[in-house]
Amino acid sequence: MMAKPSSRRKKATSAAEINSKSLSNSANEDISVEENPSTATITVTAVEIPELTEQEISDRLHLERKVERAFFEAGKALAQLRDRWLY
Repeated sequence: MMAKPSSRRKKATSAAEINSKSLSNSANEDISVEENPSTATITVTAVEIPELTEQEISDRLHLERKVERAFFEAGKALAQLRDRWLY
């Protein structure tokens, strides 16, 4: 049986650290820091998305079923790996 790995957690990052990192990136010019460094104003542009056609709806449902099946198969494989101790 394998030894249990130590559980390490990522260091918590404060909102002020996130904001300062975001502001250092010039691509985020529509983010502005207020007087309180833990708050930010973000400008978001709304985009109108057209309705899906019947064919697109059918395609979406078919692809969603494929993704669900893939998750199901992955879950079965992971269960076998666990149950048979194949790690």
